Amino acid sequence: MQEDRSDLRAVSWEGVWIVIPAYQEERTIRALAQRALACCPRVIVVDDGSTDATRDELRDLAVTLLAHDSNRGKAESLRTAFAHALARQARCVIALDGDGQHDPDDAEFLLRAWQRHPDRIVIGSRLHDRERFPPARYRANRFACFWISWAAGHPIADSQSGFRVYPRETMRLALGRAVRSQRFTFESEILIESARNGHATLAVAIPGRYPTHARASHFRPVMDIARIVVMVGGRLLRYGMAPRGLWRSARPAVVLPGRRAQ
Repeated sequence: MQEDRSDLRAVSWEGVWIVIPAYQEERTIRALAQRALACCPRVIVVDDGSTDATRDELRDLAVTLLAHDSNRGKAESLRTAFAHALARQARCVIALDGDGQHDPDDAEFLLRAWQRHPDRIVIGSRLHDRERFPPARYRANRFACFWISWAAGHPIADSQSGFRVYPRETMRLALGRAVRSQRFTFESEILIESARNGHATLAVAIPGRYPTHARASHFRPVMDIARIVVMVGGRLLRYGMAPRGLWRSARPAVVLPGRRAQ
């Protein structure tokens, strides 16, 4: 598929921040931050208590470095970044992981989709790229997608992707009392709570990237998916098992073409 260059020129980065949660990312964070800065001048890196050289790698870069004294998990890193961005009148943030799995060049395509649908959370979806996806993580992600889509009441293409556009309203929800989950479960709960407040998801295809020099993933497929299912199960019980949500989530998720879609 050919890229629509005229559409890309219409993308506005005004009021947009790129957010990178980072923990032990000394191998990848500098190059990632540099590429993010090439897209957007407003880049937040939240160092979540790293004990390696993550902070040193960012020392001379024009990023906003926010640091936790100890490791609090990804949920708290995102909340820290959301609070900072909202205090500066952010319209949205684009979150991506610090381990190099997400290419900042794809952020433009997620942002373009969000500007067309500003009430949505836009997710960079990788599950279509099955050949590059580790089999165990693919199965775990599909399992999580089923449960989270059910509770959210609409099909979600890739519920475990951390490459997302979060609108201002969703960031405010994340900082409120309705979203209580910690670490990786937070990213699932915010999709459910946002959907219940009128902010469904939209997906844009991105390639699966697994750099060989990156540190091992902090995501533990069995334990973390189990925690997600417990959280979702609790919400479904509160919703009376949401039979309409199950029916609505059974439809295929719409995935818009991305930069390298064919």
